[in-house]
Amino acid sequence: MSKRPGRALMVQGCTSNAGKSYLCAALCRALANEGYRVAPFKAQNMSNNAGVTPHGQAGGGLEMGRAQLVQARAARVVPDVRMNPVLLKPEADTRSQVVLLGRVEPEITALPWRERKPRLWPFVQEALHSLLAEYDVVVIEGAGSPAEVNLRSSDIVNMRVALEAQASVLLAADIDRGGAFAHLLGTWHCLTPEERTLLKGFILNRFRGDARLLAPAPEWLQAQTGVPTVGVVPWLHIPLPEEDGVALDRSGAAPDPSAGFVAIARLPRVSNLDEFAPLGERARWVSTPAELEGARAVILPGSKSTAADLRWLRESGLAAATTRLAGQGLPVFGVCGGLQMLGQTLSDPLGVEGGASVPGLGLLDLHTDFALDKTTLNTDITDPETGYALSGYEIHHGQTRSGPQVQELVPGRLWRQGNVRGTYLHGLLENPAYLERFLGWAGLPAPRELDSLDARLDAIAAQIKASMDWDVVRGLL
Repeated sequence: MSKRPGRALMVQGCTSNAGKSYLCAALCRALANEGYRVAPFKAQNMSNNAGVTPHGQAGGGLEMGRAQLVQARAARVVPDVRMNPVLLKPEADTRSQVVLLGRVEPEITALPWRERKPRLWPFVQEALHSLLAEYDVVVIEGAGSPAEVNLRSSDIVNMRVALEAQASVLLAADIDRGGAFAHLLGTWHCLTPEERTLLKGFILNRFRGDARLLAPAPEWLQAQTGVPTVGVVPWLHIPLPEEDGVALDRSGAAPDPSAGFVAIARLPRVSNLDEFAPLGERARWVSTPAELEGARAVILPGSKSTAADLRWLRESGLAAATTRLAGQGLPVFGVCGGLQMLGQTLSDPLGVEGGASVPGLGLLDLHTDFALDKTTLNTDITDPETGYALSGYEIHHGQTRSGPQVQELVPGRLWRQGNVRGTYLHGLLENPAYLERFLGWAGLPAPRELDSLDARLDAIAAQIKASMDWDVVRGLL
């Protein structure tokens, strides 16, 4: 008996950060819980939050967006780069690195933006159809908004994908921002008649208050468009790893400086910011030296453009302030690009980051050269300082060698010089034991323990099923 083709359910948004990744993760877990074999898919992700697929699997040790890694976890399947065939990693306002099927593609990276699309679309098509052939359901995430008509001709992620998969599309609006019904109606008007036939439902996301007060707006919207509102999803205070830096603009109140906190430098090209979520209310993202008042530790996070972000760190005054605090004995911790900034020198003879060679902060006796080949690994280590078995992942072009003054705790991965530590492993603070020890160095108590990621995925799936007309959603399959 031949296997039937998979069915596609797609979540698009009226805007960026409408909650598409979150909704897709919930749908993946809800459908997996009902016995479907589910795969996530996003044709093109623009984010510096990336992870690495598992070794020992086909396509292991390759880069893909964190959102699709989380969605694969939600679907209870092994992450596969076909689930995010194109990853764009911004390096400047008008430049991004192209990661194609998990590996950097220099030739396509060098092309102008609009010339990339014809080269990328065949890979998107092949990845999409292979997943449709292997899985019962493919949950597809759009990007930005399908109403961006200036990008229609080069679209490879929104309605072009929906048409290719003949997907049932749910359109989400962030009602907390205001203007949700205008966003939904305006987006519908921007679609072509063929595209409108795929639009099966509207979702009002991040709603606070009494849903009865929405009437008669959903009925009015359906009369205008013929599309029903199939879900009113409340604001769920259940965190998932964020896709990109937009999350920094939606964060809650800053911690009370008098209680102490961990300051994280808000680099312009910060990468993998979600790894600091376990710090919870103890974390504070800072952009000026004044915001360091009361800090008990400083973290320099990863960066997609290390030399440029190091220049910003100096111009903002945070470099000098961090050096001063390190001299006073505060713990300073650098991750990946942050590690490189803490070193003595950063050399770029091959032009990986534009060719600049710059001095670091000199807090670790390390010297980094940028190489053309990128290291992408899931890594397990034993920290000799603590005895802990730790896991993380590496994504970096830098090759770092030690000088005589620094202690190399784990060769090529973990260093210490007094109260300053650095690592190439993203995700060390996601190891509970290391998180507690790090906060102990800072003289801070551990935050309220987060539920496991699986428990959170189950919780949001249950909440979203209860907030949507689930019979309608299931009927779309």
